[in-house]
Amino acid sequence: MPLSDDLQPDTLRSAFGRFPSGVAALCALIDGAPQGIVASSFTVGVSMDPPLVMFAVQNTSRTWPVVRQAGRIGVSILGAGHDGVCRQIASKTGDRFAGLPLHSTDEGALFLEEAALWLDCSVEQEVPAGDHHVVLLRVHGLSTHDGAHEPLVFHGSAFRRLEQPAYI
Repeated sequence: MPLSDDLQPDTLRSAFGRFPSGVAALCALIDGAPQGIVASSFTVGVSMDPPLVMFAVQNTSRTWPVVRQAGRIGVSILGAGHDGVCRQIASKTGDRFAGLPLHSTDEGALFLEEAALWLDCSVEQEVPAGDHHVVLLRVHGLSTHDGAHEPLVFHGSAFRRLEQPAYI
């Protein structure tokens, strides 16, 4: 099959959607109020020494400039039941944290309950990358919740869940 040279945003978004990813909520308390964004571009294991993770954020984001002011940012890898939570936090209107069970640290990192993974992070570096910035985050602490929550998966512009193997 020949390669297409159609690199328009809609075509790229559809093509990039063929790669499944987890979904991360990056949240912090700013002046005592919860703030956060969601990212499906989140990547773990960028570096083990120092421990670094990363994500990409659009240059037009109005929320990231607020969140990045925090000394610490809580990264919650969303759990299988968080599809509605993801939509709520990504909303451009209303109280994006209304009714959500949250956990905060003394440093202001904010986490969502029932997440598959928590990472307590700080901004290490931001690198311009076209219409986005790649943000490197340094990990200061983590909780896997002993594997109690399966991750939410984003694939083909839809939320999905990992299939549990059927044992006979």
